[in-house]
Amino acid sequence: QVQLVESGGGLVQAGGSLKLSCAASKRTPSNYVMGWFRQAPGKEREFVARISWGDNWIYYAHSVKGRFTISTSNAKNTVYLEMNSLKFEDTAVYYCAGRPSAGTVWAYWGQGTLVNVSS
Repeated sequence: QVQLVESGGGLVQAGGSLKLSCAASKRTPSNYVMGWFRQAPGKEREFVARISWGDNWIYYAHSVKGRFTISTSNAKNTVYLEMNSLKFEDTAVYYCAGRPSAGTVWAYWGQGTLVNVSS
């Protein structure tokens, strides 16, 4: 069982930056994929970005490509989401998740961290 804990959310003005962290309770297998999702008020949860522990294969949602960067620190068992040029519509609770790369179900989820972008 892997526990994920997000941090780094907060209030920021439009155009600003934030860096989110997701710390895993233990070393995640190299065949795992880690992802970030978000859920805005009144909307469904949506995919933001993903990265593979083993080969660092990365994929972004179109809405954040070029503004957000996902990365990992193997030594710290941590996944990061660096968010630049934030927009009001980026306001949401951001969740970290993990799953085996061969699967499709995200098995592990964090509790979420709130990002509030003021216009």
